Amino acid sequence: MGEVPYRMSGASPLHEQQDSPEDKRCSICLGKDDPMEYLYYLANASLTLRIVEFLHNRTQLPVSFMTVIHQIDGWVVRVKMEHELDTDQDGDFQAFMKELGIPYQPGIRIQMVLWGLETGQSPVEVMQRYQVAVVSHGTPDRVEIEEFRHQFVQGLGYCPETLA
Repeated sequence: MGEVPYRMSGASPLHEQQDSPEDKRCSICLGKDDPMEYLYYLANASLTLRIVEFLHNRTQLPVSFMTVIHQIDGWVVRVKMEHELDTDQDGDFQAFMKELGIPYQPGIRIQMVLWGLETGQSPVEVMQRYQVAVVSHGTPDRVEIEEFRHQFVQGLGYCPETLA
């Protein structure tokens, strides 16, 4: 037998495992393949606003909350439902979301941001801790997104493509 790698504890190093595609989502904060959650990456603010409009016009959808995060190259949108949608609703909503963006698998920082917001931490606290622009969290709100876009563009002096 070979030497024990860690004499004091007798422990051996863990073997690295390859993550399967479904494991890339944070099992701590987002749950694995949560059927009540839709997480997408969008190119610009206009597409994000279309989701807000869609949800306002579909009052039968049991939206628990919507989180909107702005990043340099796009927008992360998470829509969490109160309960699982029926098959038709789920298919329709996924089709709509896929028209606007792509399903998103967040890195650890965004996972922690989403987890913090869902567990009741304030958006300001989360933004300060993780240095992320949380534009909106809670009821889907067009005004918060438009105000963020306006202030950002005003500060820059021009409108980047992601804020169009």
